[in-house]
Amino acid sequence: MKKVKLGEIAEITSSKRIFASDYVSSGIPFFRGKEISQKEKGENITDLLFISREKYEKIKSSYPVPEKGDILLTSVGSIGIPYLVDDEEFYFKDGNLTWFRNLSDKIDSKFLYYWMLSNEFKQQVFNNKIGAVQKALTIINLQELIITLPNLSTQTVIAKVLSSLDEKIELNNKINKELEAMAKSLYDYWFVQNADDSWKRTKINDLFKKYTDTSVRIDAKNIQKEGKYPVITQDVGDLVKGYTNEDHPISDLPAIIFGDHSCTLRYIDFPFFRGADGTQLMYFENKKIINYIYYCMSKLIPYLPNFGKYERHFKYLKDFEILVPPTDLIDNFNNFVTPIFSQINFNRNENYTLSQLRDYLLPLLMNGQVQVDDIDNKTSKKLETKKQDYYNQRFELWLENQKLAARGNIDRQTLREIFDAMDDDDK
Repeated sequence: MKKVKLGEIAEITSSKRIFASDYVSSGIPFFRGKEISQKEKGENITDLLFISREKYEKIKSSYPVPEKGDILLTSVGSIGIPYLVDDEEFYFKDGNLTWFRNLSDKIDSKFLYYWMLSNEFKQQVFNNKIGAVQKALTIINLQELIITLPNLSTQTVIAKVLSSLDEKIELNNKINKELEAMAKSLYDYWFVQNADDSWKRTKINDLFKKYTDTSVRIDAKNIQKEGKYPVITQDVGDLVKGYTNEDHPISDLPAIIFGDHSCTLRYIDFPFFRGADGTQLMYFENKKIINYIYYCMSKLIPYLPNFGKYERHFKYLKDFEILVPPTDLIDNFNNFVTPIFSQINFNRNENYTLSQLRDYLLPLLMNGQVQVDDIDNKTSKKLETKKQDYYNQRFELWLENQKLAARGNIDRQTLREIFDAMDDDDK
């Protein structure tokens, strides 16, 4: 292994200055540190900015623009978050982000990305921050950071092992999104498109079950990266904020959590703790209707008074009226969606295990304590199995959406061959 400075293996720079007057309503995405952090976490981007195609092409004609394999690093505020650029068009804000481009042939870009996730890099970043109020990283300081490099082939294998775990996590997230869309489509078809005025109209508040929550609330400062039980807060973004090792979680399940200020709505079907913020825990006298009410409320939330403003909204939500369908229809809906929710929870738990494995392997692989060959073979096989499971689930969803399974004039094997031959976008 060889120790080198970052400035020796990459050009470390930033972008050309873009002014607020250059922003337009649509065009080429323009990212700041906030958006890069959201992209790195796989979250939806909020408050997306754009510059015109003309402005982008003008920059591109005279200067470099981000390319696949480049790395951007948040360098002001929440510093030290890396993002590996894919095959995409965008530009970014100078000062907020530092750009690693034109990498040496001695470094694998994915290896460099994963090294930037390691404690070795984070510790060096911590030691090189400047600024009394708002911390920042400078290009000069980053150029002096030391990275330990194995040979290029070893770098590539290490990156492949770690990225295969991330690919499985991403695949599970993709499956969950499609499962959630499937459940929502069933709700829309049964209860929105085919709503019946003869169904009983009731205030949500009248359906609540009285309860006493004696579980401990977890302060933000005490939420850990690992632990026995997940912690749910009202924060927008990931369902699970972190973990705790406290005993006696909330285990009366399923439950619905509403963020009083943020208006987030969470369906929880695993033991958990609440954060010490404005979460409202909801149970219902008729436990069978919780799946139905969850989708009802998700439709109503955008219509809450002062939605999007910092205010307590639960008082408005519980005063809304909803239609309550007959019991047999609710039972049929539950028969469809309960297995969907179970699969989503299984995938989520698997992602937690995979992320812990990745974080455990990361420093061991980086410093050579673990050999990569055996790990690489095992993870590749597991990834292929997971991909096949994913396409099997997409096939079932495709059959349902196209109503092909009920026609009976084409055998299932032929339908599967048609599906496998389709492009991903068509699927």
